[in-house]
Amino acid sequence: MIHRMKRWTSVGIVLVFIIGIIASGCLQQIKSQGTEQTLTLPEDNYKTLYLNEKVKGTCPTGKVPVTFTYNPQGKNVTSVSLRGSFNNWKELPMENENGVWKKTVCLEPGQYEYKFFINGEWVKDMSTVDPTADSYIDDGFGGKNAVKIVEGELELTIEHDPENPAYLSIADNRTVIRFKTRPNQIKSAFLVSSEGEHEMERQLWWGSGEVWRVELQEVTPIKYYFKLETNDGELLILNTSKNPFFYFDGVDRFPQVQWVSKGIGYQIFPDRFNNGDSSNDPLALQTDELWFNEVTDKKPVLSNWSDPITGLHCCHQYYGGDIKGIIEKLDYLQELGVTLIYLNPIFLAGSAHGYDIYDHYRLDPQFGTEEDLKTLLEEAHKRGIRVIFDFVPNHSGIGHWAFLDVASRGKESPYWNWYFIKRWPFNLGDGNAYLGWWGIGSLPKLNTVNPEVKEYLIGAALYWLDFGFDGLRIDAPTELINSKEFFSELRKAVKEKYPDAYIVGEIWQLSPEWVQGDAFDSLMNYALGRDILLAYAKGQWNGERTLELLGRYYASYGENVVAMGFNLVSSHDTSRVLTDLGGGNLGDTPKPEAIQRLKLLSTLLYTLPGMPVTFQGDERGLLGNKEHFDSQRYPIQWDTVNEEVLNHYKSLADLRKSVPALTSSKIKLYTAKEGVIAFFRGHEDEVLVIANNALKSTTISLPSGKWKEIFPSGDKIYEKELTVPALGVLVLVRG
Repeated sequence: MIHRMKRWTSVGIVLVFIIGIIASGCLQQIKSQGTEQTLTLPEDNYKTLYLNEKVKGTCPTGKVPVTFTYNPQGKNVTSVSLRGSFNNWKELPMENENGVWKKTVCLEPGQYEYKFFINGEWVKDMSTVDPTADSYIDDGFGGKNAVKIVEGELELTIEHDPENPAYLSIADNRTVIRFKTRPNQIKSAFLVSSEGEHEMERQLWWGSGEVWRVELQEVTPIKYYFKLETNDGELLILNTSKNPFFYFDGVDRFPQVQWVSKGIGYQIFPDRFNNGDSSNDPLALQTDELWFNEVTDKKPVLSNWSDPITGLHCCHQYYGGDIKGIIEKLDYLQELGVTLIYLNPIFLAGSAHGYDIYDHYRLDPQFGTEEDLKTLLEEAHKRGIRVIFDFVPNHSGIGHWAFLDVASRGKESPYWNWYFIKRWPFNLGDGNAYLGWWGIGSLPKLNTVNPEVKEYLIGAALYWLDFGFDGLRIDAPTELINSKEFFSELRKAVKEKYPDAYIVGEIWQLSPEWVQGDAFDSLMNYALGRDILLAYAKGQWNGERTLELLGRYYASYGENVVAMGFNLVSSHDTSRVLTDLGGGNLGDTPKPEAIQRLKLLSTLLYTLPGMPVTFQGDERGLLGNKEHFDSQRYPIQWDTVNEEVLNHYKSLADLRKSVPALTSSKIKLYTAKEGVIAFFRGHEDEVLVIANNALKSTTISLPSGKWKEIFPSGDKIYEKELTVPALGVLVLVRG
């Protein structure tokens, strides 16, 4: 920590630095790449702050003690652990105090999701067991996580870590440097570097913090420090007692995959997208898991494209979608502006969802041949569309050749240590005999610590990249027993051969520790799409609350990461977005208000940094409730469409294509009022996006100058103020 001199101690200010790469050298000069450069500290009326690593109280400065409590109210409870977004959902045992289970942890200000793990099982709905939570949120699996909002302390804390992309990153080929501080304490800030003095701007803010930002047009080695003026007129220099300046060597160790931010993504669930070759439909039944499973008498079913949902719809009701069906729709996807297709698993597996893989190196014949797959990739690439595949390293299916060998030969099998066997012999499908994903017997967990398993899996990822894919989405990455080690090795192997490949991790929560340059390029950003944007579009939060959540979100990630964002609201694992917005279930006619809320939400998704991703059919106004036999996965009925919704998505693609600022890495908050949120886009703040989730219009003040509306219309000029329509979004450019 860096403490102010005596004259400031009465206001209780503590300045904290997390120091990363610091150059060695004297106070006045530092050498960079063989060139001696001089950086001089300012005049005497600035007070210098020095590093002091002491902490106060029970928690480090900048963190708050938070106690979680579970009262079983007489129920027989033998163990309780706390798992949440603050500890990567790993087990944190709680302590029994006179029948009440408690755990205190030190947390930075922010919003956190958590659940209790009671008697070895997850609580499905936290609202039934923890009335002390601040709110509750969809967990993506039909239940609810609890939400804890941690408010900040009063003292000023400033954080900057040159090794953390949230504070220093290369985004859009510019050097972005930021620091985080308490809100409304800093009047002005400057980055003083070996390249000159640069004024910083207040970019983001929320109830307990704010972020100041500056971007440098070039990526070169620099030494730098911060020069600040507080709101009470004090002048401060931020550096350390060990070294006088921060130092960046100009090396981009976490390169941005440039093509992502300019793109539009589209997720395809192959069996339910389009049937282009009916001759391969019966092949789906031949390897279905239910033929292997010895603890059930259920059998799979092959249905016609428009047949109703059965009880097997989640996993074992097949409709015949295939690769040729996708090829047939490439022109349709191109009209939607799609530049990336994300395919759910297409490898040999035992279910309609495909996550119980039998062979990571083999295409499932129900989808076609490898020649068909080659044609898909070639035709997609001709249209400027990249394709990524679903990679499943945590578990296999019970029909996997290695698992079948274990089941047959026991410890005599050379693959015995590929899995976690509790007892043998066993029946296939018996989740009590071996470790399965979430205890599910059809998904035996792979031992990724085993070098052979690791080689097999990483080899499979490279095999399909060699085949022609452009990246991979990784299923359930936090479930691996050696997740950090495994994905560090996977990234190294992938990026050494394919530096432009896109790596996306299926992590639902705000988790910046996974996008530091040693694992993923992006997460599946449900934390943005569902936790913030969906809640706002539903009218659950007002504008001020939403803008604060956006501030916290964008403060957590480097701008290079933000630019590579895989931004989605719905997927095969959630209800359809129109259903979530009150549009009804499969077969219903959505109300006009639900359609309008969908248009509001999708416009925000398309105007924020990163790549918007649409789940197949959402652009056609499809409905489907996850809780009703996974009806969100029902096949697209291509002869029916909501033209209003489809035309809206096409107009959003045109908007992104015509306004470069909307595909840049930068966002800056502007204002919030009632149901309105407003933010700038572009490196010169040249675009202003204004949304209103209320059922009435609201008038807001505009930034200085003239502003021209370019969406949804293009013929209005505004100055000084404008009225934002109910359930509407306006996109303006400087006039």
